Amino acid sequence: MSYALSIDGITKAYGTVRAVSEINLRIAPGERVALIGASGSGKSTLIRLSSGLLTADSGEVKVFGDAIQSGGKLTRDARRIRRRIGLIFQKFNLVNRLSVTTNVLVGALGRVSPLRGTFGFYCRADRDAAYSALEQVGIEKHAHKRAEALSGGQQQRAAIARTLVQRARIVIADEPIASLDPKSARRVMDLLSELNRTQGITLLVSLHQVDYARAYFDRIVAMRGGEIVFDGPAAKLTPDFLTELYGASAEELILPGQFEAAQAPHTPMRMENPAELARALN
Repeated sequence: MSYALSIDGITKAYGTVRAVSEINLRIAPGERVALIGASGSGKSTLIRLSSGLLTADSGEVKVFGDAIQSGGKLTRDARRIRRRIGLIFQKFNLVNRLSVTTNVLVGALGRVSPLRGTFGFYCRADRDAAYSALEQVGIEKHAHKRAEALSGGQQQRAAIARTLVQRARIVIADEPIASLDPKSARRVMDLLSELNRTQGITLLVSLHQVDYARAYFDRIVAMRGGEIVFDGPAAKLTPDFLTELYGASAEELILPGQFEAAQAPHTPMRMENPAELARALN
């Protein structure tokens, strides 16, 4: 079987401190996986190793069967493989002074020549794809605004639109809702879930909030001290089990009053047409 993401024996140390240690992980195409852990658990390091933004000291990472890094080095095909990976960050990674459309068109850079990319010479098909992506995430009316004019939730949706233009087959997100208010966070998570369901995009999402992980994901991988200490169904992550895994640190993973609401799995929006999804997200 060709996994969407295959991690074998990945280790990364900073000086004498091991951020991740001998990690092994398999994620199937179309799977939706949440990565949780208290501060310093190693989840952000693992996210960066998975996407090739950071090279490991040892081990191998494959994306859809192709190695993006091995033995402490990026492979020769790393640039090509990265085209399949859509990256979403806590701080959105948009260029504030550029328009929303231009930020979204960055997703097409892997398919255009360096000269066209440098001067922003995108073809009509790319521009149409950008507008279509903005429609899918519900912010097409903001297409010509500067990115800095958007709210945090809208900026994160623009970042998701960028991955759609990129034609990413797996989206790897590092704390994508950490900077958002609860309403915006739910909109972003609803959108990611819908794209997973309707387009088969594989998701690996690092989250600090267990309630969101339980509500939106069937499988949860929990890290502690640079190691995976749990990999299984979300239903098993009860408050008592979290306390067993993390001790006093479990408190930072549970928002007061929220865990009970996440006991029943969240039902994401089921909308087949982008216009309907856009109306619901606005």
